[in-house]
Amino acid sequence: MSERASKTLPAIVEPAGVPIDCRNCGAYTLCMSLWLRTGDSSLLERVVKKKQVFKRGEALYRMGQPAEHMYVIRGGSVKTCVSTEDGQVQVVGFHAEGELLGLNAIAHGRHNCEARAMGVTSVCEVSVDRFEELARKDPAIQYEIFKIMSAEIHHSQELLLLLGRHNAEERLAAFLLDLSQQFAQRHCSATEFRLSMSRSEIGNYLGIAEETVCRVFARFQDDGLISSECRHIRLNDMKRLQQIAAHRPTAGSRNAMVPHVQA
Repeated sequence: MSERASKTLPAIVEPAGVPIDCRNCGAYTLCMSLWLRTGDSSLLERVVKKKQVFKRGEALYRMGQPAEHMYVIRGGSVKTCVSTEDGQVQVVGFHAEGELLGLNAIAHGRHNCEARAMGVTSVCEVSVDRFEELARKDPAIQYEIFKIMSAEIHHSQELLLLLGRHNAEERLAAFLLDLSQQFAQRHCSATEFRLSMSRSEIGNYLGIAEETVCRVFARFQDDGLISSECRHIRLNDMKRLQQIAAHRPTAGSRNAMVPHVQA
């Protein structure tokens, strides 16, 4: 950001009494922009409605539905999917606490994917109309949106590279490391966590068969890289996982390439 632009966006000073879960939220600075730039906490409450709770499998929104709200995940997790013309369902993303969902629907006014809770999930509901009205007037809010959009674009590019140039072992290693980073950002353990998604959903997302996902998990466990019991995962050797994800052979690995099999 240029020096001139930085002068128009003063640092956000955290007000007293902000809940811990809000401080750890990916949309925190966006909400604080709404709060501090207006000096009106009631305005923030009119834009950000707290909170809705969805049970496992319930839809936050569906494909083609008018984009009246965006959603910030306060607790739990969400998967986004698209349905193809032949009736197949493709998982396009897994989303954790602090992420903002529905931003990509603003351009056309309708959601281009479906979002479903993967467990009991609480969200903040953000009014699109009210948010757009404020964003037009405030460069600080626009800047926070630019940062969120930039992060989403970067993640999409990394996923395309992963699917286009890596085998099954490398994809799964990169996936586990990405989850590790997400948990670390939320001040949780980066090496021991529970997967909210099934092996089938992981395979769908990574473009490999469920059976291949299971084989790679078993191979990682046999090689001591991870410990796995049902959906509970412990990453035992981050360095070797990073080497695999980076397409570099590791000392002591079997160097066996798992064939690419479409889900």
